[in-house]
Amino acid sequence: MQERQVAVATHFPCHLIEDDKVLEIYHKKQKVEETQHDQETPSQGRYVTFFIHKTGGTDTKTKQLLRSNTNNQFDYLCVYAEKRMTVEEALKRDGRFIDNLSNFTLSDEADSDSLTYHTQSVEKLDGKFFKICLPRTQDLVSWSGKNVKSVSNDDEETLKLLREQFPALKKLMESRFPGDSLQKALNLKKENFGKIQQAFSEVHRVRQLLASSESVCKVIVENFCQGTGFILFDNFILTNGHLLKDCDERLEDTMQLPTDVYAVFNYEKPSGGDWFRFKVKKTIIDFSYSGGSELDYAILELDRDTLAVGPDTKASRKCGPVPKNGEACIIGHPAGGVKQMDPTCIIEKEKRGEAALSHYKDTLLTLHSIKQVLNQGIMNIMQGGPNVDKVGTYNTFMYHGSSGSPVFDAHCRVFGLHTAGFTYGFSGNEKSVIEYAHPLIDIFKNFKRWYQNS
Repeated sequence: MQERQVAVATHFPCHLIEDDKVLEIYHKKQKVEETQHDQETPSQGRYVTFFIHKTGGTDTKTKQLLRSNTNNQFDYLCVYAEKRMTVEEALKRDGRFIDNLSNFTLSDEADSDSLTYHTQSVEKLDGKFFKICLPRTQDLVSWSGKNVKSVSNDDEETLKLLREQFPALKKLMESRFPGDSLQKALNLKKENFGKIQQAFSEVHRVRQLLASSESVCKVIVENFCQGTGFILFDNFILTNGHLLKDCDERLEDTMQLPTDVYAVFNYEKPSGGDWFRFKVKKTIIDFSYSGGSELDYAILELDRDTLAVGPDTKASRKCGPVPKNGEACIIGHPAGGVKQMDPTCIIEKEKRGEAALSHYKDTLLTLHSIKQVLNQGIMNIMQGGPNVDKVGTYNTFMYHGSSGSPVFDAHCRVFGLHTAGFTYGFSGNEKSVIEYAHPLIDIFKNFKRWYQNS
């Protein structure tokens, strides 16, 4: 292994050890890795191996990364992974790293400017040596010449701070939450969540959602990012345009993908499973992205010649309008991981302000946080905003990696394309106040106009 002694996990596949290498087995009383269950062994060609230094990189040298520090005679840990895995999934399955290791990057020792994010694919990491880098703890900042003070949980203290440092929000906060209405709004959210659980616990709905989920895929934009998509019709998948925007700034003019894009279906287990991957054709069928809460989508065509079998192309054809209220469910691949479902409820357009502001009740940096989401254009989807009727809104735990997920209504009809949210916080510790989807009917209308004019 490149003339360096490295430590491998106890579940390391023997066929990956090169013929001229020596494997020494050590026994330690202290637990050094988490036991792995139900490990399946794919063919050798589907694996990559890479090496991680036991000591962290920039701003991480003193932080604990491993469960145990007993392997002091080895500087590197050899990690193996299937090519479709993300870095975070690979380290979690390895079992030797701490459980709460997240929001990190890998710094290439041969090129310190080359960083691999925890949500990226491991496919390009084979044979390389890395150090783990964690985000630096952010100091509290000042804004407009005044210190941002800690805010107690008391609503009146929060309002007092906002009056002092952001007078424009005074009227908004008082009109949205007079008296004890903030707590009532939070209680109502709990009540709605109970209704959601009940609605999506009915077996016939679960079966319909599971059938529809077969058309949902993990989208991999090689060397850039990962997201989610789903079959729109025949061989065409729908995803978000912003997943492709960094590939080429002239993308809307060329309509050609400058890098490889893959659609991975049936990725439901972190290891093994009957997943299959299509390559996407280079020609983009339709593309729309202008930033903010404007229409954001891409229609891509699967190259069926790259695989003999495929998903059910009829699974997502049941469509509907954006509901004004009620239950909803998102199916996607958050953080590039396995497919997940998140039952939620539609936030009525008249209540979006309350829903967004309720997130700040226990937030220390209330002023700074509100400023962040205002700068992202959240007012465009509020009452009186230009896009108030152009999106469906809700709350979900699915953040990065779930862009492009289908959003279903209570009747299991696809009504929207999950696109983004309005976030606050610092890098590596972001929270979202509200998320939104573009109506599928608007995407169809835009696609029809493009098709007629092409």
